[in-house]
Amino acid sequence: MEVPLPILVQLREKMVEETFFNTANFPNITWKGEGQWEVCSVSAPGFKALGLTIAYIIIFIFSVFGNALVVFVVSYMKSGRTSTDIYLMNLAIADILFSLALPFWAVYVYSGWIFGTALCKILSGFQEASVYGGVFLLACISIDRYFAIVHAKRSLSSHKVLVKVVCGVVWVVAGMLALPVVVQRESMYLENIGEHICFENVTRESSDRWRVSMYILRHTVGFFLPLAIMSVCYGRTILKLYHTRNQHKHKAMRFILAVVLSFIVCWLPFNASVLIDILIRGGSLPVESCQTLYTVEKMLNVPQVLAFTHCMVNPILYAFIGQKFRNQLLSALNKHGVISKRFQQTHQKSSVNSVGSFRSRNTSVTV
Repeated sequence: MEVPLPILVQLREKMVEETFFNTANFPNITWKGEGQWEVCSVSAPGFKALGLTIAYIIIFIFSVFGNALVVFVVSYMKSGRTSTDIYLMNLAIADILFSLALPFWAVYVYSGWIFGTALCKILSGFQEASVYGGVFLLACISIDRYFAIVHAKRSLSSHKVLVKVVCGVVWVVAGMLALPVVVQRESMYLENIGEHICFENVTRESSDRWRVSMYILRHTVGFFLPLAIMSVCYGRTILKLYHTRNQHKHKAMRFILAVVLSFIVCWLPFNASVLIDILIRGGSLPVESCQTLYTVEKMLNVPQVLAFTHCMVNPILYAFIGQKFRNQLLSALNKHGVISKRFQQTHQKSSVNSVGSFRSRNTSVTV
């Protein structure tokens, strides 16, 4: 039975419009059918907010530590720093900015938003901009590796000023794309749930248009377009490596596949779950029982946490598997007196045969 328009409007009035990174809050009543209402809890029974809080804190710790090491090592490289290294450092900064908001979201999930409107806007803006900046930088790295390996060019590497300009443009564009969230986000107290929330405050008349517009923007510009660029560039790079007689080409190919797959595995489920959420909110997917709402609410948390882990995976994929990065890290630690020269020489290996040295003149801390 189709829900009559007046009832559908009542349901939508009770919807809390959440933004890019927060799980949907469902209304506390839902249409049951045959003129009856079924009363639903605000939170799904059995749902443990403490689990999400712990997950956010773990991701925060590992992400900040790993990405800080990347920034430290690349900054230490006074000479021999390539264009990919500059992109990598900016990517690490983007991941750190994203991670710095996680402790606040951890508290938000557990006890509501208690930090006021100013931090609601600032943290939401930083996180939104860092996601856009991160995926744009991943696309830049794929383009850079494409020219370095397929065309054996080092033009960008030899023009570091141009690379820095590209990074600056990336951050400016990411900041502009985050502005709508900064403007619309507010902290507001909801009496029906007894706590404050941080959400995009749009009028009922424009909520549908806002929701659809933001979905198209975030998931076209922020996911599918960068994924297409990465697929084309890395696809051509793999073909070039496949036809190259080099004993280390298979390592480079596995690394490239790991980069693309990690991006897809971390972000595709989240984008799919947001689409489902949009369809439910818009009434395209009918919800006829509280149990359905509870199931969807629980399922939305899994891809969200998975997407968050991508900022933690980046340092592993782009740095820690590269021998040159480990060598640079040991050198930096030795210079600052953290480890001895003997320890450095014992654990430091030649990076000539590392994946990052497939083209010696284009080598970096990554492939």
